[in-house]
Amino acid sequence: MQMIWFRNDLRVHDNTALTAALEQGPALALFLLSPRQWQAHDEAPAKIDFRLRNLQVLAGELGQLNVPLLIRTADTWESAPAVLAQVCHQYRIAMVHANEEYGTDEAARDEAVARRLAEEEVGFRVYLDQLLFRPGSLLTRSGSYFKVFSQFRKACLQQLQLAPPRCLAPPQAQPATAISADPIPTSVAGFPIPDESLRNLWPAGEQTARKRLQRFVDDRLHEYAEQRDLPAEPGTSQLSPYLTAGVLSPRQCLHAALMTNQGEFDSGSAGVTTWIDELLWREFYKHILLGYPRVSRHRAFRPHTEAVPWRDAPNELTAWQEGRTGFPLIDAAMRQLLATGWMHNRLRMVVAMFLSKNLLIDWREGERYFMQHLIDGDLAANNGGWQWSASTGTDAVPWFRLFNPITQSQRFDPSGRFIKHWLPELRELDQHDIHDPSAISRMLCGYPAPIIDLAESRARALAAFKNLPPVASELD
Repeated sequence: MQMIWFRNDLRVHDNTALTAALEQGPALALFLLSPRQWQAHDEAPAKIDFRLRNLQVLAGELGQLNVPLLIRTADTWESAPAVLAQVCHQYRIAMVHANEEYGTDEAARDEAVARRLAEEEVGFRVYLDQLLFRPGSLLTRSGSYFKVFSQFRKACLQQLQLAPPRCLAPPQAQPATAISADPIPTSVAGFPIPDESLRNLWPAGEQTARKRLQRFVDDRLHEYAEQRDLPAEPGTSQLSPYLTAGVLSPRQCLHAALMTNQGEFDSGSAGVTTWIDELLWREFYKHILLGYPRVSRHRAFRPHTEAVPWRDAPNELTAWQEGRTGFPLIDAAMRQLLATGWMHNRLRMVVAMFLSKNLLIDWREGERYFMQHLIDGDLAANNGGWQWSASTGTDAVPWFRLFNPITQSQRFDPSGRFIKHWLPELRELDQHDIHDPSAISRMLCGYPAPIIDLAESRARALAAFKNLPPVASELD
């Protein structure tokens, strides 16, 4: 008997480990509930609810393949080896199949599982699945992991053009087994169920995800390059929750894009090539996670930036978290996050830079808050984005560059449509006043004054970064 251990790969189509298990079958499936581990990783209630809802759909689709899905609890990953060993003993499993995951905790868990299963004479095999390239397979001429995205992108495109990854054929049903599937819980202790309005924004299941992908490709992909920075427009794919949970594979996304661009990776439609770049950014940050494990340990990618004199400003941090900074675009973005579990990508950069530069609050405070609320919270992408904005990360924005939230608002939400949607108290303001309301407008609308002076905060940030110690020659 074979076993597929599902993690963040909750689909039956184009699932490498599932396909391998079924080829060597008969097979059963397992998912581990790890609530204390999820809490330690600051996973959002919306994300856990989304995972459970996708598990429910997955169980039905596995049932059509005659693959029973077992649910067990390993409260922390330290207990995962014993739980897997017990299941393998009970069902006489010869081999456990799983798709690779990245990060120091994930690596330690899988190494411990492999050791324990070996003691039980059970095999443990992992597969490349959530990435296009295995970390370590694309290196610089000196043999190190890439630190600059443009160089990484070039290497990716060269390999993709030589040998584009294929999507796997749909799995075939196996003969029925006598093993009964377990019921899927609707909630997990410590993670409250989100509002129904949030759940309705993110319906579960890979059929839904694939339809969303195709609709995006058909209706919006070619305009993606022009529309993706406009938060009031539906210009982005909003597929990130499905990619994070593994309800979609990056191969499926890449193939869908290529199908509408005559198979071209870096020419043809600007929308297609720009979106492929975004897929490669996700790839890049996963490779960074493995190549530079310091970022999994809440440390800056650039060690010298650990000396930034971050401010302890709890009231300002709370105002940022709750959307009460007095800067309409910042507050609208934060309220979008709280209401939907998601934030427009341009605004993720704007609010991150506001916290880490204008407020000079440690980027790790923002990284954690995002993870606690994002339905698409992903360690690599979230950490990479925050360190990029804070100028502490790989290929980061120069330390002397700060986004001005008022000019960003004027540029990317000129009529204030996005602001008015999330800040209804400002809906009567005209397009000139809404980006930086006058004192009288703020008083009439009940909207707070700015918590900082932008010019003074910019000068403070520049001084803080300018006075850092020299850059170390090597990263550990």
